[in-house]
Amino acid sequence: MIPHEYIEELNRRTDIVDLVGSYVQLKRKGRLYGGLCPFHSEKTPSFYVYPDTQSFYCFGCGAGGDAISFAKKINSIDYGEAVKMLAARAGMPEPQEDDKTGRMRSRILSMNREAARFFHACLNSTVEEARQARAYWRRRGLDDKTIVRFGLGYAPNDGQALYQFLRDKGYNQQELDASGLFKRSASGRIYCLFWKRVVTPIFDLRGNIIAFGGRVLDDSKPKYVNSPETLVYHKSETVFALQIAKKSASRRFVLCEGYMDVISMQQAGIDTAVCACGTALTPEQVRLISEYADEVILSYDSDEAGQKATLRSLELFRNSTVRVGVLQIPGAKDPDEYIKRYGADRFRALLDGVGNALDFRLKRLRDQYDLTQDAQRLEYIRDAVDLLAERSNPTEQEVYAGRLAEETNISKTAILTQLGTAVKKAGSKRRREENRSRLHSGEMDQINVPYSAGGSQALGVASAEQRLLAALLREPSYIPRVRAALPAEKFLLPQQKELYQAMLDCQAQGIEVSLSTLRGFVQSEEALNELSRLAAQYSDVNCTTEDINFYLERIARGTPIAKKAAQMSNEDLEQYLQSMREKKQGTLPAED
Repeated sequence: MIPHEYIEELNRRTDIVDLVGSYVQLKRKGRLYGGLCPFHSEKTPSFYVYPDTQSFYCFGCGAGGDAISFAKKINSIDYGEAVKMLAARAGMPEPQEDDKTGRMRSRILSMNREAARFFHACLNSTVEEARQARAYWRRRGLDDKTIVRFGLGYAPNDGQALYQFLRDKGYNQQELDASGLFKRSASGRIYCLFWKRVVTPIFDLRGNIIAFGGRVLDDSKPKYVNSPETLVYHKSETVFALQIAKKSASRRFVLCEGYMDVISMQQAGIDTAVCACGTALTPEQVRLISEYADEVILSYDSDEAGQKATLRSLELFRNSTVRVGVLQIPGAKDPDEYIKRYGADRFRALLDGVGNALDFRLKRLRDQYDLTQDAQRLEYIRDAVDLLAERSNPTEQEVYAGRLAEETNISKTAILTQLGTAVKKAGSKRRREENRSRLHSGEMDQINVPYSAGGSQALGVASAEQRLLAALLREPSYIPRVRAALPAEKFLLPQQKELYQAMLDCQAQGIEVSLSTLRGFVQSEEALNELSRLAAQYSDVNCTTEDINFYLERIARGTPIAKKAAQMSNEDLEQYLQSMREKKQGTLPAED
């Protein structure tokens, strides 16, 4: 572990407002700073930075933590790398790590680099299978420059070759097992996951090789094999070729369906072509792309599966700040085929004339109806009007109402009248949903006290405990006072009990209490995230001696009820709660 003294010094030299402000446009709001969350798509700011506790929290997606957490999450790097990054930023020497996980991560990255060199060397060898692999890449239209640029290779038919190569390089069995490069047969024999396949390396944003994709040379099954999740590869958070696209002067990205589409586009000079790793686009990948793009063109296959993937992606980008267009590919099933058939210039012309998301949705809708039949024409108008009411602005509504009128031979006035009614209905529905959301956004709704711990009777105690934790994070000098009055076992909720105990242990060892230093005293990242939430939710909590005493008294006053309830059986508890209800109604005498 990195010494806590080092982390304390790093905290002192790192201003979280400056750090976050280099990624997010922040606006001051009293003692806080707010902006659009970089970790999910939103149009209304729900992301806040708290200088008092050097923390951040998003009320939209729940992301939170300290400066190290932010650096780790925003750059998709591990804890050790985040510390090193902040250290370089603060002008500090790198920490002396003793972290087994960090060393293993470094070894896997090193193995992947060696494996990529091995695969590329195999592709360029003189044996017959290498000649066939080179012929495959040639058939796909790739030149030598592109093959070298993307580090393309070939995994030979000998499934043991890579294994022996890496063993000779000094990697041990534990490291080889953790790499994701190998599988074991039923008999226990280890072999290369990608054997007898052409191989495409996958890079992270910093240019490290983190995974591979392999494809057979023919149509045998399985056609594709991809690296599993490892310490360095999380497919839901990885975008293929983003390390190239992010360097482009263009902010118009082209999101493709597969590696080959990306490589073909890149060879054709479209240097912002990328694709999602995994079977479908994820919110994390949308967030990553949105950091570098102002516009995204969806360029999926023209088959039904590709069109459904387009619809799913449109939903994910719906609340993003980027503009989204949809590319229709005439005369080819995918971008790779179109470029080979018609050339790069015609493909770039397609990109320049791309339609927007509304065009795509309306075309998909129109294709479901036979507009020569009156009944289906009216259904199409109804569904199209509902779509426009929910997903367009007044200017777009005016334009598309005219198009609908031309398509259906219905007057534009009639369509606009129907659209006006639909817009009012959609607005009412949206307001109802917002009101329902507000009803469930209060403090008590976020506290889930187990039934056996007193349920709603103990909510006041749980609220006081939460406020107390937030106060102690802001003013750790009160911890000795609270320690004397409140044992950790009295906390109702396990995670908050863990956080309180961590604060006690941290201070007992003479360590400055902060989100960063508490990391070494809790079991999970979720616990720190919970503390970030409390610090955000109670950022205005008072921290005077009187306030601390008030929280302690509230906890002491409510604890007997919660403790009594926790010791009861379900049947006794139900009888107890019934008697409490009767007392409240005045049908039973109150106990002394």
